[in-house]
Amino acid sequence: MICVSLGHARHKMMLAEHKVLGERGAQLVELRIDFIANDPNLNRLLPGRPTPTVVTCRTANDKGQWKGTEEHRLTLLRAAIVGGVEYVDLEEATAPLIRRYGKTKRIISHHDFERTPENLEEIHARLCKLDPDVVKIVTMATSPTDNIRMLQLVASAKVPTVGFCMGEFGTISRVLCGRFGAPFTYSAFGINRQMAPGQLAYEDLVNIYRYDHITRDTEIYGVLGDPVGHSLSPLIHNTAFAKEGLNKVYLPFRVPADVFADTLRQFEWLGVRGYSVTIPHKESALASARKCDPMAKEIGVVNTLVREADDSWSATNTDHAAALDALRAGLREAEGVGSSLAGRRVLILGAGGAAHAVAHAVVKAGAKVTIANRNPQRAATLATTLGCQHVAWDQRTTVEVDTLINCTSLGMQPNVDESPMPEESLRHGMLVFDTVYTPEETLLIKQARERGCHTVTGVEMFVRQAALQFEMFTDASAPLDFMRETIRRGIGAAK
Repeated sequence: MICVSLGHARHKMMLAEHKVLGERGAQLVELRIDFIANDPNLNRLLPGRPTPTVVTCRTANDKGQWKGTEEHRLTLLRAAIVGGVEYVDLEEATAPLIRRYGKTKRIISHHDFERTPENLEEIHARLCKLDPDVVKIVTMATSPTDNIRMLQLVASAKVPTVGFCMGEFGTISRVLCGRFGAPFTYSAFGINRQMAPGQLAYEDLVNIYRYDHITRDTEIYGVLGDPVGHSLSPLIHNTAFAKEGLNKVYLPFRVPADVFADTLRQFEWLGVRGYSVTIPHKESALASARKCDPMAKEIGVVNTLVREADDSWSATNTDHAAALDALRAGLREAEGVGSSLAGRRVLILGAGGAAHAVAHAVVKAGAKVTIANRNPQRAATLATTLGCQHVAWDQRTTVEVDTLINCTSLGMQPNVDESPMPEESLRHGMLVFDTVYTPEETLLIKQARERGCHTVTGVEMFVRQAALQFEMFTDASAPLDFMRETIRRGIGAAK
């Protein structure tokens, strides 16, 4: 079950949004009456309420908005109980001052907006002594493994316990707490209406993560990266899982580079079955795998980890095949041009993980490759490995090419006014492939089209590599067209 938090300065708006949530099928709504500018009127908010309701009134000490007296705050909480509200949220210090009455259930809560303390079990034990129906512990995650300690607490609790972590590190516990026994999680009314750091929108929890369908048997997958909050991988994989009727969920795992190996070990408690791997972990993931397919090993970076029957990790790189497929599709669509890369003069911009995969692919396909990177040493190292050419970044416009591939982040949101190549260097008839997919129409792609170039967008590579991962995760064919349309809607590029 999802509890949607509402906080408004006006009764009218809170009532209107509560009604909307009822129409959308919400099962529980929290009314943060501390947000109401004037004296909260429970006689307006509670009668005829469209859903079961939690009444909460937080002070500044608990990051709330209450500016009245403590006596009046306690009076409002008691009035909510007398009025028969389904739940009332009481902080640890407040709970002894409010007696149980009627059928109202007591949520006894503890919040820590700075960290996830080491003594979670001790805090939980204190709250359990305050006559709770539900214990709620919410802390700030300062590392990815804080989620594990929190979910282990939820899983072992004798009293029903809502426990999850805040912040970007904490997203996974917000989505998975129900799987481990939490009676509900919390969400925001909308993406721009967060009541706490890292809170997810109600529609996302319902439509992307399918929170209420997650059970003990749900298989867990996700993307490892830092940063990872911008990733559209959860959207494309979760919607594909839903379309195919699969009991799987895909999550964003933010993991800093310096704790990658340790986090991967501690996440074994979650039973994760597969990972997509993005910056900065593509080399570390290779080192963590017991098995690796020959091409990925040759490339030296991987973007996929799959759990084997013996619980070891098998690594591969789906960027390689995806880039090749995307390029060949672009060549087939170009009027009068075949799909062979053999003999084509290709300039690759960048020397990171994506460039490694793409460069290996086009060299293997017989292209004549030149690499340019803002870090010349990285370009030289990659070029030496592949036996191809490299040039200084400021010399990239002097290279005679018929295919340009951007593997840098130039042009990616929010820096959409950047391009890795001057417009005047884009010649009519050349093929331009930009691996950036947010936005789909980067400045490079836009200018290339205006100058009569054939283009391949990053969406094609992203969707194709995700489809290959989907097939590894599921042993089933990927719904490629559906995934492509999903990602275009997700980035606002659907026509």
